Amino acid sequence: MTPTQFFKCLSDETRLRCITLLPREGRLCVCELTAALDLSQPKISRHLAFLRQCGMLVDSREGQWVFYRISPDLPDWAQTVLQAALAAASGDGQLHADMQRLKKMGNRPDVAVCC
Repeated sequence: MTPTQFFKCLSDETRLRCITLLPREGRLCVCELTAALDLSQPKISRHLAFLRQCGMLVDSREGQWVFYRISPDLPDWAQTVLQAALAAASGDGQLHADMQRLKKMGNRPDVAVCC
């Protein structure tokens, strides 16, 4: 991954919001991100596919769910930049609102049936 590819992946607000939630939760499915970001499933899925194609995310299927997490294969420099971006986002009102919506979500896949 080149720096240009890395920053292009994060240049969209929806992708950046997904990336800031994932390290806090470890992994999330599309329905959780849809609830947290208050956006449509097709929009979230499209952005997750983009992040997966550029190597920032990996996915795993468990039953009917596909979970996404930050790729452990990111270069060291990319992990360092990502950690700095996550630290900066911690004070962001948008991240707080996203986390609150996620916490309020019923039927999370690890707890019950995903929507």
